[in-house]
Amino acid sequence: NHHCAQGSVIAVDQGGEGLLDAGFYARGLDEERPVPNMTMDQLVAFADVTDEVNAMIEGGTDAGDATDAVEARLLEERGGEDGGFLVQVRSLYNGGRYSAYIFRRYTDVRLVAAPEKNLGFFGGDPDNFTYPRYALDFAFFRVYDEDGEPLETEHYFPLSEEGVAPGDLVFVIGNPGSTSRGLTVAQLEYVRDVQVPTVLAFLDHRVATLRAYLASGEPESPDAVRGQIFGLSNAQKAYRGRRDALADPYILARRAAAERAFRAASPEAGALIDQMAQVQATRMALAAQARAFQLLFNGGLGSATLLRARAAYSALQAAAPDFSAVTGQGDRPAMVERAYLEDGLATLQMYFAALGQPTPAALQEPSVAVLAERLLNTSALASQASATAAVEAGTLSMDDPVVQIIAAIADDVEAFQNAARDLGAQEGELNRQIGRARFGAYGASVPPDATFSPRLTDGIVKGYAYNGTMAPPMTTLSGLYDRYYSFCEAGSTGDYCEWELPQRWLDARDDLDLSTPVNFVSTSDTIGGNSGSPALNQNLELVGLNFDRTIEGLVRDYIYLPDRGRNVMVDVRVVLEALDDVYDLDGLVTELTEGTLRE
Repeated sequence: NHHCAQGSVIAVDQGGEGLLDAGFYARGLDEERPVPNMTMDQLVAFADVTDEVNAMIEGGTDAGDATDAVEARLLEERGGEDGGFLVQVRSLYNGGRYSAYIFRRYTDVRLVAAPEKNLGFFGGDPDNFTYPRYALDFAFFRVYDEDGEPLETEHYFPLSEEGVAPGDLVFVIGNPGSTSRGLTVAQLEYVRDVQVPTVLAFLDHRVATLRAYLASGEPESPDAVRGQIFGLSNAQKAYRGRRDALADPYILARRAAAERAFRAASPEAGALIDQMAQVQATRMALAAQARAFQLLFNGGLGSATLLRARAAYSALQAAAPDFSAVTGQGDRPAMVERAYLEDGLATLQMYFAALGQPTPAALQEPSVAVLAERLLNTSALASQASATAAVEAGTLSMDDPVVQIIAAIADDVEAFQNAARDLGAQEGELNRQIGRARFGAYGASVPPDATFSPRLTDGIVKGYAYNGTMAPPMTTLSGLYDRYYSFCEAGSTGDYCEWELPQRWLDARDDLDLSTPVNFVSTSDTIGGNSGSPALNQNLELVGLNFDRTIEGLVRDYIYLPDRGRNVMVDVRVVLEALDDVYDLDGLVTELTEGTLRE
């Protein structure tokens, strides 16, 4: 996918070329650019290593150490670290089964072509997790062998020039990240009531803050801020989908019915599920602490002032103080820092209110805005420069007003972290036992949760009903241009347009077949981590490239319902059309369609 290749495009930029915005097109082998530290892994073998791993675990070996040992053994059989292979052992069914995957690793990988960012990410955040979409989210790399020659490989998926039609069967092969379909109902209820709302409120605040910062005109690098907003908005939409899924009584009813069936199918299941419910009850008793402390000290999105204060509190208590974490914490833009600090202070005030305890003196002010203003004006930890000066002068102390706030919550934070660690260990072991019981009851007839390991899913190319209308099975180039003219021309507000088209695309409009499909959807069971997964027809020909799923499909974290949501793929036909008539890469098109290596 283009969105997975962006880092590589930036990495091969030779300075000032602006390849991310302009696109990259190697017109011959000699123009293909090596990507630093890029590797490509080809799956060549896999094996069930459950008995070996479980024997080590039952002998007292930690599960992580056991899988590491199996990986080391298999890698040694392939020639060790210098043999050119990678081995991964993945837990399936929460330890009910362990599979080893052996990959041939290639280290000479070169960028061949990538469209402009505006095409790869066409529609930006507004279109993310939606459909109809019109994104050319693809890129091309070439693998070279040990002699520096283009790799010749016996096994490959040929490209289908005909593409797909509504009703066609497709297979999507990839490495999906993680799902939570094996969680008990009690676990899902905790996720619904505490975990998801806490994370979503945090994301909502950060996205709103950064959008206000971008709108202020202050950022020196607006694109960097837009990129951060996109990443957070992506997570925000995902968590909203999880929230909506867990709030749907039908989803919980389906999961409860499955749990009752599991109890009936396995003699071990009932006791294990009940034990898990007790763990979740203990978690719920700590809900106020989880809401307050779970994200308070987030390194990337927390208040820099509070992060310095926490580091300072720990250092000042140590026999040999190390203030590197204090002085090493960089500043955030003033507008952003103030908003993050106010949010953190409000979270702490709400924490004490939830416990029915008086607010500590260090947190008392008529409003969090007034409190934040006072702290930023009086604390040595309000900036990296003043913190460094205080450390160097030896004047930083427990009397600092922000350090006093940390002191007021330090015992509670430590107690919560210890409890969370213990509960996590208990939950992990119960998950493993439940997974083994489920596999014992059902075997492989029930798919395991995703674990970033290879798997295949089938689906049908099919539109769906949404928002009172119908989404078509596929979109076309005509629609892509319509989005541009509708949003960026007729409907332009003069602001940044997410549907902007580069001039080369406007110039090429009359040369293109506007009926060419751009994106298509299917019922395939894909989730986060399936970006870049190839879509194949029943002849094992490449017909598309997965890059998204619809917001209705976010329910798949907890249950797969083929009538809810779709996965979204780039159609190979638009790839060929764009390479031929927009980018003038005839040699690459011939190579893809005829298998003749271009010069």
